[in-house]
Amino acid sequence: MKARRPAPHLLAALCTALFATAGQAQAPSPTPAPAPQEFENCLNTLRAPARAVGVSEATFTQHTLGLAPDMSVIDKLNFQPEFRTAIWDYLAGLVDDQRVAEGQAMLALHAETLRRVQERFGVDPATVVAVWGVESNFGQTFGKSPLVQSLGTLSCFGRRQAYFRTEFYATLRILQAGHIAPNRLVGSWAGAFGHTQFMPSTFERLAVDFDGDGRADLMDSTPDALASTANFLAKAGWQSGQPWGFEVKLPPGFNASSEGRRTKRTMEDWVARGVKRVDGSPLPASGSAGLLTPAGPQGPAFLVLRNFDAIYSYNAAESYGLAIAHLSDRLRGGGPFVTPWPTDDPGLSRAERREVQTLLIARGHDIGEVDGMLGDKSRVAIRAEQARLGQEPSGRAGQKLLKALRGS
Repeated sequence: MKARRPAPHLLAALCTALFATAGQAQAPSPTPAPAPQEFENCLNTLRAPARAVGVSEATFTQHTLGLAPDMSVIDKLNFQPEFRTAIWDYLAGLVDDQRVAEGQAMLALHAETLRRVQERFGVDPATVVAVWGVESNFGQTFGKSPLVQSLGTLSCFGRRQAYFRTEFYATLRILQAGHIAPNRLVGSWAGAFGHTQFMPSTFERLAVDFDGDGRADLMDSTPDALASTANFLAKAGWQSGQPWGFEVKLPPGFNASSEGRRTKRTMEDWVARGVKRVDGSPLPASGSAGLLTPAGPQGPAFLVLRNFDAIYSYNAAESYGLAIAHLSDRLRGGGPFVTPWPTDDPGLSRAERREVQTLLIARGHDIGEVDGMLGDKSRVAIRAEQARLGQEPSGRAGQKLLKALRGS
């Protein structure tokens, strides 16, 4: 979807289950099924608008005949978490040792393709692979919703029907052009699909046929997906050979209240205000950067440059941008942030979340599959164990809970 795609998309859906481990609002009651013929009647009203934007009558009929609505997508559209996830929980699951190791393996496996991608689009391999890792875990998590069904449903029911109709028509044009087989066009419930989770309209603008087979296939062609991601970032203003930014150390008493990603200041200004790179090296002699303090001035701080803005445009959330940026640094051999997060209960990696689930099962809790996705059943069990252990029953799993479960 890219280009300031509205939430939720695959990453947002995954984050709800994987990262939102603190208290959440209860999911709404399931949306009732529409009356017979209601969905078919709605689809029929979309035929003429679809033809007007390049979808043939044959294509529309082929892919909508007998189509049933999936009302679960309306429930997902309406469900919003009650609390936001702490940045240290978010990053702990997205940028862990497992993902770094797998990402470095992908860098080696696809080295030649990534070299050619960089040569054509100017985006370095580590950044492209970082997007791939965060968006689909290197092609392991695409989502399972058929796009025609989910986007067709969202075009007829719920909020933001005009937006989803645009994506629905784009989906039909992708099928009409033969880029992806109908049975392979699956993704998130909101329509993002492929290795690096493009929305259909973004696919039409920016997808690239990089393997030369005449199709831009983000589902089954890794070269196409990697090149398309680099093309997106290049079009978003990526500056070849420049960093996304770097961690810095703020002087005591620094007032960061008026600073942010979009409040760019010259490097001379930052030097004059006492900001230094956390590793002690000097700031660049020229250029401008904004200050990012995702956990406040007591936590890690970053000067972010134009390339961070390009990453941000992929999914308009600073926490997401920082995850991509940090993972790209780790793939280049960099280490964790120097400044610790301002918490006495850091987040858990995916391996540690699976360990929590295993320990919960060992204590008799029915949480379903051990998958590192701390969903509703896991949170109920976590609250019960926190109460037993004398901890606040928040439903959030952090290092304190893991250590207590290991020792109890």
